[in-house]
Amino acid sequence: MRLVALFEGFKGVIVLAAASGFLLLLHKDVHALAVRFIAHTHLNPAAKYPQIFLDAASNIQDPKLILLAVGAAAYSAVRLAEAYGLFRGYAWAEVLAAGSGAIYLPFEILGFIHHPTAFRAVLFLANVAVVAIMIRALVLRRRGHMTP
Repeated sequence: MRLVALFEGFKGVIVLAAASGFLLLLHKDVHALAVRFIAHTHLNPAAKYPQIFLDAASNIQDPKLILLAVGAAAYSAVRLAEAYGLFRGYAWAEVLAAGSGAIYLPFEILGFIHHPTAFRAVLFLANVAVVAIMIRALVLRRRGHMTP
């Protein structure tokens, strides 16, 4: 249970860092930063993926960055609250972890079917493990084998 709590907390901290990064980009020329990043990494700006990155950077304005930062902060808050609840052994956190992990499973299956990679397989298996651990904990709690 504590391992799952640490995993969820780690996800929350990573996304919180991303939210902070979005806020750091406010009032900056995101396209110019993207061009410098591509030049620094020695990528061909005319290639497919760097061009997609440049196009996306060109279309981001401050309101979109704020919306991304708020969304990331909300996601992070849920993950950190879930990690806290799991670490403390609260039933609500187990329900939240099982439900939020299960929501991703169909999308991960579809993603793997369309683009099978080892990373997608590991991500899917990790989420299946989290959901299974949480369901087991909830069943044990219901049977009276665990206390909050």
